[in-house]
Amino acid sequence: MALDKLVEDFEKALKRLSDAYLRAKSSDEDDYYFFRDSAIQRFEFTVEIFWKCLKSYLREIEGIECRSPKSCIREFFTAGYLSKEETIFFLMMIDDRNLTSHTYREEVAERLFSKLEKYIVYLENMLFSLQGFLKDKRL
Repeated sequence: MALDKLVEDFEKALKRLSDAYLRAKSSDEDDYYFFRDSAIQRFEFTVEIFWKCLKSYLREIEGIECRSPKSCIREFFTAGYLSKEETIFFLMMIDDRNLTSHTYREEVAERLFSKLEKYIVYLENMLFSLQGFLKDKRL
């Protein structure tokens, strides 16, 4: 199933994001900006694969089509997989992901980086949920 591969790729991307974030947090001033920007880049493609996992799950398991990150998050909520709080949080995360093209502006990069720790926690929870949903569907 293509979904299994996407979830596996999501897990790997999330691990790399977490590693990059921790590396930036523990870096000295000389290396901080390099690792901060690396973490932001990893955030960008982790969010990309996150929403594609939702899209694939909705299509393969629920028979629901969605075309954009926000529509997939809303459909995942409507299908009962997300709480209202999670839905709002993930929609804000998509907005922040869309700002990554503006990280050349220092204040945007710092603001985004300051949110990564919480984003990582929510993405980890979603990964565990997706893995559990898939396991339950196989039983």
